[in-house]
Amino acid sequence: MEAGVVKIAEDSDFDMLKKLVDEHTHWKVEYDKGEDVKVWTKTTPGCNFKMVKVQTVFHNIPANTMFDVLHDPDYRKEWDEHMLASVEIGYLNPNNDVGYYALSCPAPVKNRDFVLQRSWLDLGDEKLILNHSVFHKDYPPRKGFVRAISHLTGFVVRPVEKGCFLGYISQTDPRGKLPIWLVNKITQKFAPKVVKQLKKAGEGYEYWKSRQKNPLDKPWVYPELTLLAPKVSISDCVPTSSDTTLSCSCLEDDETE
Repeated sequence: MEAGVVKIAEDSDFDMLKKLVDEHTHWKVEYDKGEDVKVWTKTTPGCNFKMVKVQTVFHNIPANTMFDVLHDPDYRKEWDEHMLASVEIGYLNPNNDVGYYALSCPAPVKNRDFVLQRSWLDLGDEKLILNHSVFHKDYPPRKGFVRAISHLTGFVVRPVEKGCFLGYISQTDPRGKLPIWLVNKITQKFAPKVVKQLKKAGEGYEYWKSRQKNPLDKPWVYPELTLLAPKVSISDCVPTSSDTTLSCSCLEDDETE
């Protein structure tokens, strides 16, 4: 998958994700304190921002539950303390959607936002999620936000005895004028905190979902539900020649309101 390109994810895209999660050649260990959490980074051609990889095991959290946590937009409002907005723009097909996400950043750094295509595949013993940045005509850059780019973000969830394995990959350009070295440092330190958030979210999800009006409202599990949701036209996701929101050379103003 390539930033800016809207297309239905293929088997090769998910195979690439699994390879990134499982193979450690050319990866550098950044965090390993025997807490069931390990963090690696890797430099890749054509991008100044390192790719970050996290692996962990969540005890007593089933793989199905973690897959739900990673998908459920209503529950994310409960556990994601940085989220300012989340909008489901619509579905490309039952396994690919497009959405908008905005998050808060500590002052004086400006808040960031994304338009993302998300793709997923549930193979039973493996559950895979990918996202990357795209364009949508109804969600141009907003005043007060810097439009960030996800080159690749992905999750691999697998059942293990009395719990699940989670592999997480991310390569994100926050844009603006933040120093590259600072972004790379913050990213690798932030990764273990994300794991802790997801662990707590996983432990509380089943009880929370059981108390919702429709606890079976899970389009990622029941694809027939996507028939009731808005559809996304690929033509709405093609930037004009003047659009630079996904250009690596585009630097929005940052830290100066």
